[in-house]
Amino acid sequence: MTDTTPDIVAPAPDDRRARRNVAVLVAAQAILGAQMPLIFTVGGLAGLMIAPSPALATIPISLIVFGSMTTAPWLSALMQRFGRRLGFVVGAMGGAAGAAASAWGLWIDSFAVFLIGSYLTGIYMSAQGFYRFAATDTASQTFRPKAISYVMAGGLLSALLGPQLVKFSVDATVIPFVGSYLFVVLINLVGAWLFVFLDVPRPVPPKPGTTQGRSRRALLRDPRIAVAVICGMVSYALMNLMMTSTPLAVVGCGFSTGNAADIVSAHVIAMYAPSFVTGHLIARFGAMRIVALGLALLAAAGAVALSGVELTQFFVSLVLLGIGWNFGFIGATAMLTQAHSPEERGRVQGMNDFLVFGCVTFASLSSGLMMSFGDDVQTGWTAVNLAMLPFLMLAGAALIWLALRPKDAIPA
Repeated sequence: MTDTTPDIVAPAPDDRRARRNVAVLVAAQAILGAQMPLIFTVGGLAGLMIAPSPALATIPISLIVFGSMTTAPWLSALMQRFGRRLGFVVGAMGGAAGAAASAWGLWIDSFAVFLIGSYLTGIYMSAQGFYRFAATDTASQTFRPKAISYVMAGGLLSALLGPQLVKFSVDATVIPFVGSYLFVVLINLVGAWLFVFLDVPRPVPPKPGTTQGRSRRALLRDPRIAVAVICGMVSYALMNLMMTSTPLAVVGCGFSTGNAADIVSAHVIAMYAPSFVTGHLIARFGAMRIVALGLALLAAAGAVALSGVELTQFFVSLVLLGIGWNFGFIGATAMLTQAHSPEERGRVQGMNDFLVFGCVTFASLSSGLMMSFGDDVQTGWTAVNLAMLPFLMLAGAALIWLALRPKDAIPA
């Protein structure tokens, strides 16, 4: 007798709530996120204007990244306890306070006050880094890589909007750049209202006697988490190292400041434009393969940069750098979200961003030092690109090690 019982098909996951949250986070990435390219454009120039020494001009930028690094652990713990909405509002208020302090520092010609504002700006930068994680909170397993990718794609809009805001605001006041920072205050105060529409449930507090997940040390012993963190650190830090050095190299090789701006703009577009397809690629080929492709593109960027110092080589290397960062960083984020339980979410994400932005801070400070190597700019530019090699080898070896491990040796 033939069995005519129809096959039971599992229902498709309902991601309507997740898609609404992604729309809110994309808007936040585009509107609130526009302050970051604005501040990174004017921060060094404003610092140069009031710093006691030109050598200290880029310290405000490094301090923003340092502020993000030190904020990540306590901000992730805050969101784990009280929810994403409060954490993101705190981030926006930190951004508003930082911009206000920076504007005041410029107004009274105080470099110390300007540095305090830079550190507070790091609170917003840290909160923005959690947008990609929040996109996965209500998403199904299959939609998570796409959710991360869509939110990161919002950075393309901020990358296009930020430089236009600089042109609009830089000379809006008697003292240059004060208008830019006041505009950032407005962006944060208005943009914070976006999170009213964010529908991410508050984490359920653990019951007495129940497990709260693994310790940070135990989490780092998980091969999947360790490798994801390493690949995220390498992808972001090397991108920052090369990008920070590029304007110095371009101008030092005899090209104009406008040429440097065009190259950096192409790089930023390359960082975010692939996000429209990165999630689909991860869903089809797996996060590890996309991370490996990202690392290969970062290596290619260094190789092109080492081949010469013509404008074409600067453009090609920086575009490859942007795409490599996108694949490497988004892929590493996707790997991380698949390797921890809900009760470990805040601990893992805070630890990850603390380590990632710690490396970015180090890279930001190192770029100026390496560019001063030798008697000319080309020697420094060569040093920057050669410095990428050992870190790429480390990340590549870690990825291969994870891929070759038996499946049953990796914790579930």
